[in-house]
Amino acid sequence: MKVAIIGGGIIGLSSAYYLTQAGHQVTIIEQSDLKDGCSFGNAGMIVPSHIIPLAAPGMISKGIRWMFDSTSPFYVKPRLSGDLIKWGYQFYKHATKEHVNKSIPALKELSLLSKAHYQQLAKELPFEFGYHERGLLMLYQTEETEHEEAETAVIANDHGIEAKILSPDEIQKLEPDVKVNVRGGVYFPGDAHITPQALVTQLIKYLKDKGVTFLTNTTVTDFEVRQGKIKSVRTSSGEHTFDEVIIASGSWSGQMASKLKISLPMQAGKGYSFSLQNIEKNIRIPSIFLESRVAVTPMGTTLRFGGTLEITGVDHSISMNRVKGIVDSIPRYYPEMKVALPKVEEIWHGLRPCSPDGLPYIGRSKKISNLIYATGHSMMGLSLGPGTGKLISEIVDGKQTSILLDAFTPERFA
Repeated sequence: MKVAIIGGGIIGLSSAYYLTQAGHQVTIIEQSDLKDGCSFGNAGMIVPSHIIPLAAPGMISKGIRWMFDSTSPFYVKPRLSGDLIKWGYQFYKHATKEHVNKSIPALKELSLLSKAHYQQLAKELPFEFGYHERGLLMLYQTEETEHEEAETAVIANDHGIEAKILSPDEIQKLEPDVKVNVRGGVYFPGDAHITPQALVTQLIKYLKDKGVTFLTNTTVTDFEVRQGKIKSVRTSSGEHTFDEVIIASGSWSGQMASKLKISLPMQAGKGYSFSLQNIEKNIRIPSIFLESRVAVTPMGTTLRFGGTLEITGVDHSISMNRVKGIVDSIPRYYPEMKVALPKVEEIWHGLRPCSPDGLPYIGRSKKISNLIYATGHSMMGLSLGPGTGKLISEIVDGKQTSILLDAFTPERFA
């Protein structure tokens, strides 16, 4: 079949990979030049440990507390926006223990599926993308966070995700080259990491060689819909017809769905990252500074720091105060690491697509027969990319999907 994928991030590229393997003719329509985006500068973490959705008890009170600190890891830009108000109301409704309990099994299955496909890709693809299974360290410095993370570790172990609570000495033994200053941490040995820009750039070339068509710098302006089916996709480069259309447009997916008169609540969650080059004594295991919500990933001799979640709409401005919050946190956890505030041009930013219940939208539309969604993965897009791509190919082929998709029903807020 002729399949259009609107969006060329890791979700779109992964979908293209598995659809091409299944013998379909794939076209990726991407509004940018594919030289940037969320899939390039993120922390590169593959995290089956992350089974609790963003919409969870405590997030509302934490978010309100953080909002008044210009260097904090979370911020919602106050603005008169009906979409933001509706999104916020749904987030509030879903920040419950009941929602978390229902979501955990679904997120776990999707995460483990995706990790299994990463393992396969590391063997099958004819290029290296820095896949390593060294686990993840969740580092904390306060008694409050220690208590919260101990509860998370219990939940993880109860659901078959191995979590070990470690003392400062045990953490230091895992990181012999870098001094670590913490009260303790939780180690998830089943997590992995990659070098995201290596995967994305080489995967684009690989897909082109396999016959995937890329329409870059091309904007989807409208759809022609007749009798409950997309007959054509209208773009800035002309009109195109396809058998199946997949929305994988990240933070722009809500706007894309609105062209089809479908409600897909989505907010862009801006994040920043910067990298230190030629590190002589690098950390060995990716870590997250829990109090600061900063992710730290070794990528060869490079060390990447990433963090913040700014709900600011589709906005590409850079808040240096938020970046300063990331920089200031580094010597608190790694006291021998003195890092200067990077220049604006050295800072990468990306817009993560956040659904109000913290779960992605994956599945076929009930309103338009040849429309499929693969979006809304918030900060987990890279981690869940291959698993989502495999599921999309199964949906297109009309096969039984590898996991149940009930929790990810795309039009659940319609």
